[in-house]
Amino acid sequence: MAQPHPSTPTERAQAVAELLGQQGRYGAVSAMSRRLGVSRQTLYAWRARGQQAVLAAFQPPAPPAPVPPRLERQILTLLVEAHASYRGIQRVLLEISGARVGLDTISAVVTMAQERARRWLATHQPPTARALALDELYGNARRGAYLHVVDVAGGAVWAADGPLPVDHETWTLLLWEAQAQGLRWHRVVTDGAGAMQRACATVAPGVPRQRDLWHVLHRCSQVQGRLDRHWARLDAQTAAVARQAARVAAGRAPLGRHPQTDRAAHAAAVALARRTADALRVLTGELRRLLEVVVLDARGLLEQAQRQAELDALLALLGQLGDSAPAAVQHAVQQLHQHVAQALPELVTFVAPLDRVQQELRGVLPPDQQALLAWAWQRRARLAVTSEELVRWVPDAWRRAARLLLAAWEAAVRVSSAVERWHSILRPHLAVHRTLSSGLLALVAVWHNHRVFARGAHQGQNPLQLSGVADAATDWLTALGYPLAQEPPAPLSVLPTPTAPLAVAA
Repeated sequence: MAQPHPSTPTERAQAVAELLGQQGRYGAVSAMSRRLGVSRQTLYAWRARGQQAVLAAFQPPAPPAPVPPRLERQILTLLVEAHASYRGIQRVLLEISGARVGLDTISAVVTMAQERARRWLATHQPPTARALALDELYGNARRGAYLHVVDVAGGAVWAADGPLPVDHETWTLLLWEAQAQGLRWHRVVTDGAGAMQRACATVAPGVPRQRDLWHVLHRCSQVQGRLDRHWARLDAQTAAVARQAARVAAGRAPLGRHPQTDRAAHAAAVALARRTADALRVLTGELRRLLEVVVLDARGLLEQAQRQAELDALLALLGQLGDSAPAAVQHAVQQLHQHVAQALPELVTFVAPLDRVQQELRGVLPPDQQALLAWAWQRRARLAVTSEELVRWVPDAWRRAARLLLAAWEAAVRVSSAVERWHSILRPHLAVHRTLSSGLLALVAVWHNHRVFARGAHQGQNPLQLSGVADAATDWLTALGYPLAQEPPAPLSVLPTPTAPLAVAA
């Protein structure tokens, strides 16, 4: 019976290394056989096994098995549509289809899709110049932000990157890159951030810059809330001041560290706080009215000069309100006046093009007819009609000019809501992944650009089609090179609902 050689694995490994190093040297095997007390046949066997092990270690790895197209679509759909993490995708696939998919496979599929999405964004641009909305989305760390360029009219995302430093140079590079890829724009809407403003002035100095209306109105609402709280706090102290005044009238000392005992002075302070809050509420409502696309009053449809005169008067009244406001809130009102005054020139850049259209159409559509159209257009939601339906309501002689005028009003740009909607789509992904890579941003952008709206005014269309790309695909995975399966999976069987009531056992 053969006996194993009493050597350790380490000793055998050292012997094999020496044999491989001295291979071809005459007498080396015989000398080692005598030194170790091992037969030459055993040494030859060890050397052969060592050679096989070394060759196996340096063989290229076998190529991974190709992922079925249907599985690729399932992985990407769960990632984007369901905001799932990699491990969440793994668990869902196992639970629903019984497929055991490794994290390396999921990562490989997502990485390839992200690269395709980046190439898609770099090679697809709208055929015409567009109005763009620019904004930043901050993540969990304030050291950087995600920069986005979104189509105002259709909501399509044309550029997305980050997290990046929020400065003039970064925005300039992003806009230059978009410009080099073929993106053109005739108007830009921002929230007034300095970095974006300077970048727009550098890349496209002749393009008008529109300030977002809702950011300014939000600032007004913040100050309004502060004034309302100040008035409510003073009003709530009225009963306490009355009690303190009664104590003083009775010859007793008032209570508290800073007692208020003058009822008349307190009533005047309450009245001033209320007047200030009410005045700001009126001025904010007037600002909102004057920044509408069309403005109507007793004179009819206001022209640009008339609208500007009204805004100048509003600014003057806001300044007077800041001078006369209670000391506790005076600084806030004065800062609001300064903020509105600085933002106003860019809040009304949409007015001049509209005024030109209105002036050019006066020959065929007099001011009273334009005012009537404006009245109906302002109430189109309440009337449940579209602009095209409004055109059919007017006499035949008006229709051509009315169609041009309504189209100009529809195309007016005042807000950057499109980029805010895009941010609301990204926030669930940011909550799941904590940080969004540029590839994942591109992947979600391609999904968003191709998804068809299931309801609303744009039902049956996707952002690309609304942004001027008439022949845009409606399946984002097909656009990225993941075609639909030839044979769709069989639908799940559902038990029919019983028509007769079930018998209850006695």
